[in-house]
Amino acid sequence: MPKELPLSLAENVEYLRRLRELNSITGFADFHRQPRRAPENPLIEIEHFGTNPGRLKMFAYVPAQRQPLAPLVVVLHGCGQGAADYDLGAGWSTLAKHFGFALLLPEQQRVNNPQRCFNWFQSEDITRDQGEVASIRQMIARMVADCAIDPRRIYVTGLSAGGAMTMALLSAHPELFAAGAVIAGLPFGTARSMRDAILQMRMPPARPAGELGDLVRRASNHRGKWPKLSVWHGTADYTVHPDNAGEIVKQWLDLHHLPLAPMAAAEVNGYPHEQWWNADGETVVESFTISNMAHGTPIGIAANDKRYGKAGPFLLEAGISSSYHIAKFFGVTDWIRPLKAATTSPSTKLIPQVSPISAVPAFTKILRRAADAPPAAEPVDVKPAEIKVVEPRMSPTGMLLSAPASAAVPQSKVEPESPASESRKAAKPKADQRPESKPVAVSKPAEPKRLESATGDSSINGSGAAARPRRRTIDVAAVIDRALQAAGLK
Repeated sequence: MPKELPLSLAENVEYLRRLRELNSITGFADFHRQPRRAPENPLIEIEHFGTNPGRLKMFAYVPAQRQPLAPLVVVLHGCGQGAADYDLGAGWSTLAKHFGFALLLPEQQRVNNPQRCFNWFQSEDITRDQGEVASIRQMIARMVADCAIDPRRIYVTGLSAGGAMTMALLSAHPELFAAGAVIAGLPFGTARSMRDAILQMRMPPARPAGELGDLVRRASNHRGKWPKLSVWHGTADYTVHPDNAGEIVKQWLDLHHLPLAPMAAAEVNGYPHEQWWNADGETVVESFTISNMAHGTPIGIAANDKRYGKAGPFLLEAGISSSYHIAKFFGVTDWIRPLKAATTSPSTKLIPQVSPISAVPAFTKILRRAADAPPAAEPVDVKPAEIKVVEPRMSPTGMLLSAPASAAVPQSKVEPESPASESRKAAKPKADQRPESKPVAVSKPAEPKRLESATGDSSINGSGAAARPRRRTIDVAAVIDRALQAAGLK
């Protein structure tokens, strides 16, 4: 780092003035000193997770319905807040329940920092395997061991001091995280003392991208793929200067060897959104600029018309849900919860479940049972001597199921009846019983030589002269078939 220059008298006065302001700004503020009832939330505290060198508290939430190998999102609160406060305002547990991922929420204690800020500016707390960074690393290990966490899908996000600590975790342990998100935070390594922190918050100096990238590269021996990063900041933030967002983006672009100029620029919910992607087309750095927003986490209606979070101190209604968009950037919103089982009662068990759609094909199958054989071709004129009388088959309801026309077979092609056919004829079921196999047309003796119509009241004598005017036979199966086609049921 460059050698630190001594402060002038005017700068020292300004420094002391800023210290007095720490009681009313979110970066270090304790905006509620009076005891208050903890908000209702699903978080549970886990007391034993390692040596805990940073003396932090561990809270977690694992929904009952979750992805088989669940992602883990680490959420870091801002100064003056606690794990439950920030979860209630940002809506992370609601998101976790809806999309089936696990949550880890470390919490700062007053014994470490009177304003409950994560000590993002103290070397002993942001160095790999030391202090608060090491405590959070141990919490993650406990979650992975106990909750079937996918170690390739661990993410971290935070507000203000939590955002700065997010940068420390991504820099000190980059191998742990697939991505991170910073809201109103600061770049890693630019502050190593309280005075550095205040100056960086007030007016961050512009540093070369290579210098910022080196601060991260020196924090570990990592030589693999760097995590993705999403950066959020309000333009009316007078606590952490908005220029810090640009320095964070510059620092991370240098790690990914990407140009400073955005590859894509658009608006999301009316706010500027810039993106950079790698050679594979994956967005690895993005930036949201929330116009006219002060210091805090932007909340609002998400893309799925659901609200995640609740407005409060430093949780600001902005018409955009940062938590939802960050979760989407992490890739944890793709899972869909299984539908709940249908509620059953004793009465529903007595009623068989019948699908009204499947009843239509079943009905048509009954109507077309006699038409299973292929339809006859063009009608052929046959002599009266070649016509065999076929007994029509009736359904229990009186409906004609076999068409006489389809049973007309030239005599030359009908073989003599065998004893087996006679036995089948004797075993023919009664009219009120449904045969289980296809019916077999059995010819009667040839002496009557009479053709019955569908109603059975017309006949033909042996010489071919009709005793009565010949009636037209109707192919009932074909009529029903055409009706079903016209109705769209076939």
